[in-house]
Amino acid sequence: MRIWRGLFLLIISVLLFSQPAFAADSSLGITNAAKFGLLTLIPPLVAIVLAFITKNVVLSLLLGVFSGSFMLELKGFNIYNAFVDGFLRLSSEILNSLADPWNAGIILQCLAIGGLIALVSKMGGAKAIADSLAKKAQSPRSSQFVTWVLGLLIFFDDYANSLTVGPIMRPVTDRMKVSREKLAFIIDATAAPIAGIALISTWVAYEVGLIRDGLQGIGYTMNAYGVFVETIPYRFYNILILVFILATIWFMREFGPMYTAEQRARTTGKLLSDTAKPMVAEEATELEPVEGIEPSIWYAIIPIGTLIVAAFLGFYFNGYHAIMAGSDAANKAIFEGSPMSFTAIRLAFGSSDASVVLFQAALVAGIVALAIAIGKKILKVDDAIGTWVQGVKSLNITAVILLLAWSLSGIIKELGTATYLVSVLSDTIPPFLLPSIIFMMGSVISFATGTSYGTMGILMPLCIPLAFALVPEQGFVILNIGAVLTGAIFGDHCSPISDTTILSSMGSACDHIDHTRTQLFYAVPVAIISIVFGYIPAGLGMPSIIVLPVGILAVLATVRFIGKPVSN
Repeated sequence: MRIWRGLFLLIISVLLFSQPAFAADSSLGITNAAKFGLLTLIPPLVAIVLAFITKNVVLSLLLGVFSGSFMLELKGFNIYNAFVDGFLRLSSEILNSLADPWNAGIILQCLAIGGLIALVSKMGGAKAIADSLAKKAQSPRSSQFVTWVLGLLIFFDDYANSLTVGPIMRPVTDRMKVSREKLAFIIDATAAPIAGIALISTWVAYEVGLIRDGLQGIGYTMNAYGVFVETIPYRFYNILILVFILATIWFMREFGPMYTAEQRARTTGKLLSDTAKPMVAEEATELEPVEGIEPSIWYAIIPIGTLIVAAFLGFYFNGYHAIMAGSDAANKAIFEGSPMSFTAIRLAFGSSDASVVLFQAALVAGIVALAIAIGKKILKVDDAIGTWVQGVKSLNITAVILLLAWSLSGIIKELGTATYLVSVLSDTIPPFLLPSIIFMMGSVISFATGTSYGTMGILMPLCIPLAFALVPEQGFVILNIGAVLTGAIFGDHCSPISDTTILSSMGSACDHIDHTRTQLFYAVPVAIISIVFGYIPAGLGMPSIIVLPVGILAVLATVRFIGKPVSN
């Protein structure tokens, strides 16, 4: 009831303070920005505020799009027609988003990788790799290190990571008296952080899609996948949290509530606190191998390897054909002279259509996985196809969020929200602070909503034009794109309502509140280091080749000098 009351008040505000006629043509973004002024912020604010209140990103994005559609269709005080026409505009925005070939390719790639993951898990490939690594864990330090390595290896999906690593490594870490809180932290901190920066994962398509949409808004024709790759050195939190885990393992030092948990486990053998209520990872059963089969690491290596090889070959040949069909004689000469040089490969990757290539690679890898499952008689034909379809269904929500995020981006463009923000903020925000501000905004929204995807969809259309207006340089825009993607992951990592946080608690059979509390004391210092030693100096123009090593040293110093030793 409060949600609708809040939405009603926002609509009333539009009626009271807006001019009677609103333009609906997307080419009038600048005109609309001047006409609506502060009211251009209503769609993103509706999405953000409702995300805080409802914790439901789909509902929040949907109503955010509708509020913008309503504004664009309102003529005078004809509220009824504005509601009807606003709904029609909303549906058109969604249809247009889906009709875009790039967007369709992104969605298909997400769904195809979901099917591939389901098959690999059902065949026992991921479990076999985990089991082989677990044999090398002979101490608290080595068992934690193996858990960390396994988290890096399952880079292609954060859900698969959380639900695979925990059940496999829990018996090993239990035997070595590693607390469930520490196990949950390692799992959680190698789920979204690694999936968010992996060159191929279920996250890449979504991130690349948002980047492409934002770049088009400022007239950039750069390859979105190439820009995504260039943001990786600026994904400070993702990288530093992985280093932080390794530092605690290497130094065998902890601090805060995690130190208490680890000391309890080592000295008393109690893996959980006396008041803990461990979560049971029932969802993990969906990823368990078929009964009666002998898992093999090749059931994972071959399909995932096919995905990686097919993607890289696809990037090269797709880009090669695009360049050779173009009019740039210099680029053509590079391919004619040395087609396998680093420059040629970089040009090919930068000119490729990532949405097409990633979908094709995921489809080929899925076919290979189906062939293995059927050929090895692990699954019957119907069961194998059914498993693939089940995996596709598991990522349907990603497709829904994508479409709504793209639709919100389109509405924001028509209203001129970014244009208004640029005009207001370009003279008030010191450019060097913008990446830090964006990182913190993403963190707060993601923490409150428990989702990285929704946060990225809300902030990306706003941050790219603002960054470009403040400093119209490619490097500065890329830095701020990295801040959006990383801030969203940090907030999600800390949030008790985040799906990956919950799944990590389940996979490790840890008390969820204990996991959230102990993890928060580790994630926040790394985020502070990311700002102080990362985004601020990078915003001042310092290159990432200097900034990132300094940030790593700060993480190592934090663990070494603040952490207290625990027995190995």
